[in-house]
Formats: sequence, structure tokens, C-alpha cells
Amino acid sequence: MSSNLDPAIAARLKRSPDGLVPAIAQQYDTGEVLMLGWMDDEALHRTLTTGRCTYWSRSRREYWVKGDTSGHVQHVKSVALDCDADTVLVKVDQVGAACHTGARTCFDADVLPLSQ
Repeated sequence: MSSNLDPAIAARLKRSPDGLVPAIAQQYDTGEVLMLGWMDDEALHRTLTTGRCTYWSRSRREYWVKGDTSGHVQHVKSVALDCDADTVLVKVDQVGAACHTGARTCFDADVLPLSQ
């Protein structure tokens, strides 16, 4: 699939065999980890150029913009690659819930016990 992603950025990305990188959404001002989605080159390009998070749905095999149907929009504040260029961190201003269950974050309902 062709993409309009800057070739210099595309050359740095280390993608999974299906062409995706995990994208972590984090609340920009509190550091709260909100969710994990998947991006290919085009989703990353759209995220960088529109100011709204665009993800690739692995189950539906289509792009989706966070908040288009729910109203729970992610306004992009910054985008960074990790040191290996195999994960994207998107700092956002989250409007409403980030999780499809209606929770603020996907990571607060199922905290696992630690063995001591």
C-alpha cells in the first residue's frame, strides 16, 4: 500500500510482518496511558497531518479516526518514536473515554496481582 508518509520517517520505522507499529496514546498533561492501537505508514501520516489519531483496525481491516463515531476525540499534541523506532508514542488531549468500553483508559480495570 502506498502512503504519503515522509520517506525519511518511513525508512526509520521497524514494522511487524503485517506492516504495523504499536501506537501508545498518552494524555499529554498527566502522563496517563490511555490505550494502544496500531498504525501503518498511512495511519501515521494521517495522524501527523490532521492532528487527530488515525489507527488501523486489524479486525475490520480499515482505518479509523478515534472519536469519529463516539465523539471521544484524541487531539494530537506530539508524536515520538521509541529508541528502536518500533513503537509510536502519541501524546494527546483525550476528550471523554479512550477505551471502547467507555472507561477513561484501557488499563485500569484489570490490574494483575504481583507475586512478592
